[in-house]
Amino acid sequence: MLKSKHIDKICIAAMAAAILLTTAMLFGESLGIRRASAEPEYADRLLDGSRVHQIDIQIEDWEAFLKEAEKEEYAVCSAVIDGERFRQIGIRTKGNNSLHLTKEYGAARYSLKLEFDHYVDGGNYHGLDKLSLDASFQDNSYMKTFLTYDMMAFMGVPTPLCSYTWVRVNGEDWGLFLAVEEPEEAFARRNFGRNHGQLYKPDYLSLDDENSDVALRYTGSDPDRYENIFRNAKFEIDAGDKRRVIDALRKLSEKEDLESCLDVDEILRYFTVQVFVMNWDSYLGYTGHNYYLYEEGGKLSILPWDYNLAFGTYSLGMPEPEEDSEVLINYPIDTPAPGSVMTERPLYHHLMEQEEYFSRYHRYFEQLIEDYFESGRFEKKLEETVEMISPYVKADPTAFCSQEDFYLAADTLRQVCLLRAQSVRKQLGGILPSTFAEQEEFSGNYVDASSVDLYDLGTFEDLESAPKLSEVFS
Repeated sequence: MLKSKHIDKICIAAMAAAILLTTAMLFGESLGIRRASAEPEYADRLLDGSRVHQIDIQIEDWEAFLKEAEKEEYAVCSAVIDGERFRQIGIRTKGNNSLHLTKEYGAARYSLKLEFDHYVDGGNYHGLDKLSLDASFQDNSYMKTFLTYDMMAFMGVPTPLCSYTWVRVNGEDWGLFLAVEEPEEAFARRNFGRNHGQLYKPDYLSLDDENSDVALRYTGSDPDRYENIFRNAKFEIDAGDKRRVIDALRKLSEKEDLESCLDVDEILRYFTVQVFVMNWDSYLGYTGHNYYLYEEGGKLSILPWDYNLAFGTYSLGMPEPEEDSEVLINYPIDTPAPGSVMTERPLYHHLMEQEEYFSRYHRYFEQLIEDYFESGRFEKKLEETVEMISPYVKADPTAFCSQEDFYLAADTLRQVCLLRAQSVRKQLGGILPSTFAEQEEFSGNYVDASSVDLYDLGTFEDLESAPKLSEVFS
């Protein structure tokens, strides 16, 4: 028999602890406490990237829907996903140049969005509210986005989940697509918890406009000056949300205590991968878009999106569009865009002006090169992916390329990444120049990329031989 004059106090304390533990288990997420295993159910289902999944979209008059693709209007559909039926789903086409060019060439293959809560309040796929089906436009390897997201996740950047999916429409094979978790409510909760911050997708209405807000430049305190950010908010926002973003941009412009307005570490990790994959259809390119902006507690971070034109295959806005694979493979990591662009991108430029952050950026590059590429992780991932999807590429009835083109593109992507890793390693070691200015003075030998033809990764010309909408429905 337990004897103690403190027994009552001990029992009361134990009961209180039990109550607190139970409360934390039941309501912890609403209190901002993340569970040890915070992955939602959909992460282990459709968005498990270790296998090819199945989606059968069921929609009335599919041909008419595709003929109106450029309108990007939602229609209602059902979908059988890995054997489970989901009804009243919103479906629309997606894309920018990819959508318009697919339409222009009369091709049948469009990227799509499936929105589970578009018609039904609270509709979801095991917790997922929205996903994209990426058509791999200008990507004969089918792997540019898949591998870039793998690099981003490896470097600790909050990244959309993705998986390969064999799509059928009304029971007929349609092709191999990449299912991608859309950065909306489910994504935010998965990465930042129930009490997450605000999420934006800054984008221009017209590329001819100044679009300073897309470039994250501070132009004053008036919220109307940042319409390209705020009209693309993923959640309902108020004046306080706008004020926090604008104040963060002001501090960034003034280089005032950057740690108070930026998640510096996350941003440096993001730019490490972004620069490695040579993606100029992005914040570091002429357009300045294709990223998500996350704000919480007055701090901004940048999140990855859209990599079908990465690995040197996008040239809009570059000086005399660069097509030399050796120049691109050896592109400088410290000035990853021309000066006219770089100085207008404060989220990168102002950070790199700080020696502490510049050194950390280089350390993250060391980590990426050593632990992802030199360790063999990259080649293993690529080989496993090729083996997994090659039968589906062969059977793809709407593909932009043949299976032989796919194998060539996959090998080209392997070469591009391994040669790029060699160049980055030498740039970090001072053997190769890491800025445009240094390259102008350099007379030595760069990493030899003469065997690489970047056009093998996919070009607009592939649309000429792609299955046409008129042929598919003839």
